[in-house]
Amino acid sequence: MRTPPRLIARTLAVTLVTVTVMLSVVFIVLTIETRDRVRAAETSKLDATEKVFSQEEAARQGDQLTMLTALAEHPRIKAAIDTYFSEMSFGGVPPDQEQSLRQTVRRQLDDLARAIDADTLALLDANGRVFLASGDARDHWPVGQPVEMFQNVAVLPGGEAFRVTAAPLRLAGDRDIGTLVLATSLDANYAQQLSNLAGAGIVIALGDRVLARTVSDEAARALVTAGAELGPMQMLDDDEYAIQPLFSAGPVRIYSLSSIDNAASGPTRDALEALGAIAMGSFLLATLGSLWLARALTNPIDTLSRDIATMSAAREYGRMLQPTGSSREIDGLATAFNDLMQGLTNAERDTRAAYVGAIRALAAALDARDPYTAGHSERVSAYSVLIARELKLAEADVDVIRLGALLHDIGKIGVADEVLRKPGPLSASEFEQIKRHPALGARILRQVPFLAPHLPIVELHHERPDGKGYPFGLRADDIPVAARIVHVADALDAMTSVRAYRPSRGTSFALEELQRCSGSEFDPACVDAICAALPTASPLLEPQLQELLGRGV
Repeated sequence: MRTPPRLIARTLAVTLVTVTVMLSVVFIVLTIETRDRVRAAETSKLDATEKVFSQEEAARQGDQLTMLTALAEHPRIKAAIDTYFSEMSFGGVPPDQEQSLRQTVRRQLDDLARAIDADTLALLDANGRVFLASGDARDHWPVGQPVEMFQNVAVLPGGEAFRVTAAPLRLAGDRDIGTLVLATSLDANYAQQLSNLAGAGIVIALGDRVLARTVSDEAARALVTAGAELGPMQMLDDDEYAIQPLFSAGPVRIYSLSSIDNAASGPTRDALEALGAIAMGSFLLATLGSLWLARALTNPIDTLSRDIATMSAAREYGRMLQPTGSSREIDGLATAFNDLMQGLTNAERDTRAAYVGAIRALAAALDARDPYTAGHSERVSAYSVLIARELKLAEADVDVIRLGALLHDIGKIGVADEVLRKPGPLSASEFEQIKRHPALGARILRQVPFLAPHLPIVELHHERPDGKGYPFGLRADDIPVAARIVHVADALDAMTSVRAYRPSRGTSFALEELQRCSGSEFDPACVDAICAALPTASPLLEPQLQELLGRGV
């Protein structure tokens, strides 16, 4: 059977589990609240970034347009372009001369490109094809290739995209001969510049293709794939992102985005550190508090338990438990226990009195069948108690012997009166009837469970140490000590009592006869005990038993 835990352990466990559950709930609520606040903060930040980007881009476009307008009016570039188109308008210009004229325009364009801060300065013809390009990214602008222009964005046949500012080129008579374009590549450098400005991640997409990014490739691809289903909050690569479109022109899209997990990690870590300190303090206080509470509860209960265990071991059921003064409930329990034990003690005393009275009545009824044996059972009981106490037996064993001796001849109820009351010696067959009374008495009493401790006395009080007794012929220590005691007491009373067939033999004669047969018919220790106890027994015997003993001595 599993041993239940102590109350102090259960109290401590319940308190710590409660604190753990409460801290877990606080942690969950804190985490959710932190993420919600981070979402709101990141969304606001991206909204502000979009406004700043729009303002910065408008200012940049304005500055570049002013600069391009001035460049388009530069006399040398206009002269070089005018010369080229004038010569080419007459037709029949040899290729080497056409190349020389183009180189003149290129030199002028290169001079202008070095004076400005841009990836490319390109000249488009009237058909929107690249005439010449200069700058670090001019290789992406091959001569003769068409350029798709969208709102401040140019998309080249090679799949590159540029942010552009354009200004028309007009010669004399306001004749348009092309467009001067200032272009910035939408590449990783541009994405990083925007990321630094926004304080967030940047993804630049051309249709369903990622041109540049400052976030993971998986997140960028997931963002582009989401397309029209993209919302302000989106799961990308198992991470939640706040997303804000910064720019859209034709197939080109620029997004700023911020990882909620990354943004929340710092505040969450700080919150967890604070919560950890609170948790340690809470556990410490909970442990101390629960230990104090458990001890306040368990100490009085332990005291009551020890007192009850001591009472039970000593069989001191009349002892009262003292109130502890720790709580009304514990004191109420002690009072209720005292009342219960008092009631049980009274009930046990009443039951015992009724029990002893019934046994005495049985013995008296048996003795009443023969006037010569009147009081025999009472006297045998008194002698047996003397022997048992002289042998220093426990008081509980003495009580068993006292009542067992009263019942030792109960089996004679089944013996016929003509045999039991016969005035002369018994015949062999009559004696056989008498020898059956121990077994018959045991069979009668066996039907009553509370008389079980007395059955060995009733059944075996005629057994002898030499094995010549009945009903089983037991020897020496095989015979229970209680039965040996009653056997000696029975013989003593029989010899000192008057019978129909003989007078009393006297106490001295009886004691000498017991000593003579000690070891064979009677137990030596019991004989020695009655010989020692009987001369001083009278003051110790109850008055009514003294009277009974006086009749037979």
